[in-house]
Amino acid sequence: MKERIISAPQGASFKLRLFGWDLNGTWPWVAFAGTRQEETGVVEDAADPCEQETRRVSAAFQVTGEFTADEEYSGLITVQTRDKSSISPAASSTGGGDDANPAYHHHHLCVLKNGSWVSVGPDRLQINNDAGLPADYIPPWGMAVLIVLLILVCGVLRSVNLSLLWLDPLELYVFHSCGSEEDKRAAKRLEPIRRRGNCLVCSLLFLCALGHSVLGVLLYRVLGSIAPAVFTSGFLIFLVSELVPHIVCSGYGFQLAPGFTWLAQVCMEPNRRKGSCSLGTKREITDSNREGIPGPVEEFSRGALRRKTVEDILTPLNDCFMLPSTAVLDFSTMSEIMQSGYTRVPIYEEEKSNIVEILFVKDLALVDPDDCTPMTTITKFYNHPLHFVFNDTKLDAMLEEFKKGNSALAIVQKVNNEGEGDPFYEVLGLVTLEDVIEEIIKSEILDESDGYMDMKVKRPMAPLEIPLEPRSVHQEFSLFKLPEGEPKIRTSPQLLLATHRFLSREVEHFSPARVSEKVLFHLLRHPSVNQEVHFDPSNRLSPDHYLYTRNHPVDYFILLLQGRVEVEIGKEGLKFENGAFTYYGVSALTAPTSVHQSPVSTQRRPPRDPFEMGDATSPSSYCPDYTVHALTDLQLIRVTRMQYLNALMASRVGQSPESPEIKILPNSQTKLLNERNTVTQGRSNTHCTHCIHTSLY
Repeated sequence: MKERIISAPQGASFKLRLFGWDLNGTWPWVAFAGTRQEETGVVEDAADPCEQETRRVSAAFQVTGEFTADEEYSGLITVQTRDKSSISPAASSTGGGDDANPAYHHHHLCVLKNGSWVSVGPDRLQINNDAGLPADYIPPWGMAVLIVLLILVCGVLRSVNLSLLWLDPLELYVFHSCGSEEDKRAAKRLEPIRRRGNCLVCSLLFLCALGHSVLGVLLYRVLGSIAPAVFTSGFLIFLVSELVPHIVCSGYGFQLAPGFTWLAQVCMEPNRRKGSCSLGTKREITDSNREGIPGPVEEFSRGALRRKTVEDILTPLNDCFMLPSTAVLDFSTMSEIMQSGYTRVPIYEEEKSNIVEILFVKDLALVDPDDCTPMTTITKFYNHPLHFVFNDTKLDAMLEEFKKGNSALAIVQKVNNEGEGDPFYEVLGLVTLEDVIEEIIKSEILDESDGYMDMKVKRPMAPLEIPLEPRSVHQEFSLFKLPEGEPKIRTSPQLLLATHRFLSREVEHFSPARVSEKVLFHLLRHPSVNQEVHFDPSNRLSPDHYLYTRNHPVDYFILLLQGRVEVEIGKEGLKFENGAFTYYGVSALTAPTSVHQSPVSTQRRPPRDPFEMGDATSPSSYCPDYTVHALTDLQLIRVTRMQYLNALMASRVGQSPESPEIKILPNSQTKLLNERNTVTQGRSNTHCTHCIHTSLY
């Protein structure tokens, strides 16, 4: 429509909307009538052309169909244009020559009012029947193609916006620094585009808004009504330009982004200079944030991008360290707990999937292993709550639960619907706060307990090595446990542990350089090494009370563990008393020397070759020049020279680099000591070849 003249080609059909009141009259009441236009362009001032029936009949515009009232004061009519050949000759001749020629006539809109036809409006509507196509005419197939292309372009622009802006510059920098090779290449291509994110957003928003506006106009031309055009345009924009790009980019946004970089550069080029002003501040902030990112935070950010459930990181139930509710907290059980390295131990009844309690290692601080306290006594006293989670719980939600402080260990379960019975809860395993943190930072957290076993990679613990310095290794408390089937040792495990540490650190002959830790453990646990002396007050001079007698040959070493003894030394007969952890007869373990030695050794001597035993195998014996007899009941460690030599030989085999495959079995030293002691007991040492005269230091 131009200057109140509607132009339409010959043979075209279009809809015309009429506005007014009382539009529901008897049909037909609308028609068109043609008039001649003078060369000056002014409509001739003559009688109303609508009154002439010939002009209405011969008009190039004819109303087809019925009037459709879609609103209260408006409706649609369908108008069909006719070419010159379709006009009847009678109408043409009656109309007077060129009146019926559609190329030279304007047409007035006529309505039937009170039985007569009149033109409507003070300014008569003039319709120009032009045979040529209008300048903005688009055929139906072209309109359909244009609408489809426009919708697809809007969807692509939205996909570019979502994919390229899915990660902020900080997260993109993390991928560039810590990601895989493919991620690094993609981040390198996206980083220049993402730094100018403001320009990109402005350009894409402008293009999308322009496309949405054009789409609405085209749909209005196709549908001819505002309401259908608006709703159709909104639905297509939501479905193709919003919903589909979000679905695609939510899973593959980072993978698709590198392919859109060229399109993004083209789109934001017009707004590059305009957007660079506001981008400068954000770029400076991003650069400052990037400079302050340490290495661990990069790993944390990279791991935080992963979305996993607790089922992906849990420790399977069969690999968990658990104890039955019927267990007794004796030395064996507590040693097993300490050896596991865990601070929380689940307690189950009958089967591992039935977890009923949880034991904290700190709960055992006041428990004496000698009391053999039942496990249920401790667990029911503290009554720690159990924390159950489902297998599909996200790690971020699991971390929030741990942050509340209720527990650092959770039991993972799922609903088992398999089979014909009712659904039930099935326990899958355990998950801890450490597991969640390790998954977030994508790195293993090593602590003092990781030397036992890594449950995730099934890494067995390393074999026990023999260090030069005992304090540098984790103590193997299981070596203090009593072997199954052997008679019970009179020395308590705690006292045995203290004895081992004292000998290995204070007595040079039992240092790790000479006797390995394992061999010393088995030596101290041997029944013949642990002895007791019962003191009889009524017979103080009983020979059983004397541990050493002056000038009487001996071949054993004694360490006093409990009780008191009296030592008489020298020709003057000086006497003094000693108590626990004093030792005598160190020289009896090695070759006799002319060096004077105190009966109570408190100083370390320069180390000798631990495997130099040429003189040690001689029949010579050690003759002390002091006397040691008991004053109370005694508990002591008595090691003979042959037992000590056997320990040296066993340590030498274990430390030999020529045969690393030789392993010292728990009972091998015991068997060796028993055999050699049998030979020693049958041998009689009746003469003293060397006596040591010492004085009190």
